[in-house]
Amino acid sequence: MLPLLLAGQLGLTAPELPKLPPITREPQITYVDRTGAVIGVRGGKFAPPVDLAKLPKHVPAAFLSIEDRNFYSHTGFDPKGIARAIVTNVTQGKMHGASTITQQLARNLFPIGFDQTPERKAKELLYAVQLERTYSKPQILGLYLSRVNYGEGAWGLEAAAQRYFNKPAARLTIREAAMLAAIMKSPTHYSPVDNPEENAQRTRLVLDAMVETGAITPTQRAAAHKEKPRVHQTNPIGPAQYFIDWIDDQVLAVSGKPRQDMVVETTLDMAAERAAAEAAKSVVAKSAPGAQAAVVGMDGMGRVRTLVGGTDFESAPFNRAVKAKRQAGSAWKPFVYLTALEAGHRADETVVDEPVTIANWSPQNYDNGFLGPITLERAVAQSVNTVAARLADEVGRQNVAATARRVGIVSTVNTDPAMALGTTLVSPLELTQAYAAFANGGYRVQAYGIERIRTAGGKVLYQHKPVPPAPAVGNPPLTELNRMLRAVITSGTGVRAQIPGYDLAGKTGTTSDYKDAWFCGYTGGLVSCAWMGRDDAKPLARITGGSAPAEIWTGYMRAALKRLPSQAIPVGPAPTPPPPPPQEPAVTPVSAPAVSAPAT
Repeated sequence: MLPLLLAGQLGLTAPELPKLPPITREPQITYVDRTGAVIGVRGGKFAPPVDLAKLPKHVPAAFLSIEDRNFYSHTGFDPKGIARAIVTNVTQGKMHGASTITQQLARNLFPIGFDQTPERKAKELLYAVQLERTYSKPQILGLYLSRVNYGEGAWGLEAAAQRYFNKPAARLTIREAAMLAAIMKSPTHYSPVDNPEENAQRTRLVLDAMVETGAITPTQRAAAHKEKPRVHQTNPIGPAQYFIDWIDDQVLAVSGKPRQDMVVETTLDMAAERAAAEAAKSVVAKSAPGAQAAVVGMDGMGRVRTLVGGTDFESAPFNRAVKAKRQAGSAWKPFVYLTALEAGHRADETVVDEPVTIANWSPQNYDNGFLGPITLERAVAQSVNTVAARLADEVGRQNVAATARRVGIVSTVNTDPAMALGTTLVSPLELTQAYAAFANGGYRVQAYGIERIRTAGGKVLYQHKPVPPAPAVGNPPLTELNRMLRAVITSGTGVRAQIPGYDLAGKTGTTSDYKDAWFCGYTGGLVSCAWMGRDDAKPLARITGGSAPAEIWTGYMRAALKRLPSQAIPVGPAPTPPPPPPQEPAVTPVSAPAVSAPAT
């Protein structure tokens, strides 16, 4: 077989060479954040061929130097390398190496298998020769770099640069390029994540080979040895996969099954997303190992800047930020108090914290005690259950439900007496959406994550059309509510959420038996909610909304606020009368356990 191949290489048996099968790849959808940085790729496994003209010369040189330094002179295979391999095969009794980059590409492109048999190797050589006759050297190298496996789920050079170094391939340094080239011998054994020492040893061989081939100078090699690239132990864009899961179906609904590569420009802020993910993971590990957390951040127009659905996407991909419906606890109380304010109550009016019974239900406060005469503002700040329950009963739980729906709650709202304490099931995303009306001056928003969808060539397929904001809360009720929720952070159950220099307001929430803990808060134009709980709904160890969730929220907001101009909470639109109470129930009453949620 080998003599025939060599003869074919001389053009003597060209007609006998097989026709190349078509080279195919499924389209990919590339998602980018609000700055244009790649946050994920869905669809086909393989990226488009690498454009060598857009890479620093040392990047392809690293691969050529260690994998195939005669690439530009051979015509598909290396006869000297094959001769050496034959000797090794005879002496060791097995098929062995000597594959050029073109041969490796043939294995990746065509279904010829990977068995080390003479027949399979011969077919590989025939396809390699045909590839060389059909495509230019840059085309072959570009295809190769886009198709090889770099480990850790990264196929292709661009994916590998993002996975290991969180940067595009065009910004790879000499050492980083050598580290990726080192992986080629074995993505498992030479992984810079799992086997950094082995990768470092082979990287040195790659750098030496680059000097031998003239790709770099000895001085550049010495500088590369001193580099200390940061290798990400986990996928740096892993947290964004929750967000992409949320909008992926929306993309397909708008554009249909992709027939060409597409780019989705999103509202996500990857730096803030990463900060939220790190805060959630570290706080959960410290305070409630085995629990889960979700964080949603949104601007005043409904653009979702952050959406973290769990502590680790790879091990826990269920999207709790969107799909988990949990009791809101006392984080629901702002809807009760807003309804009361719209009915004429005031933040500074005096009420009495005392035992109360409503339809055979007697709510208890967190400490089982009573404060006596207090203002409504203090009742909110200390999350007093008796006052909230009595107010909801007085103003009408149907009206509280209507208020919640008016500002953004979309789930079915129960209207039994305990609804005042947050027994309604909501997702972190919709609760954040509802709180946005408090942060933006009283306007209801619709949460969204897609700004634009275009082809890789730039043709716009979809453009988000902003919906005119709909006034949902008038003044003075909005100003009064913001005053009350500021007190939660300055002197109430949410004091751990304080961030000096910012106008902040919010509400803690903890459900019965500590199954769910929340902190939702905002400043002007930025609102976020942090949730903690267990997937099996078992209780947390006395974790309240003002403890771990407030810590997660603060960790996220500190990072997010640095990326936005500081704004005071807006006072809202001109005074408007509250909407009239509904003539019919706004929602269908749903029975829920009459339980007392801890006042946090």
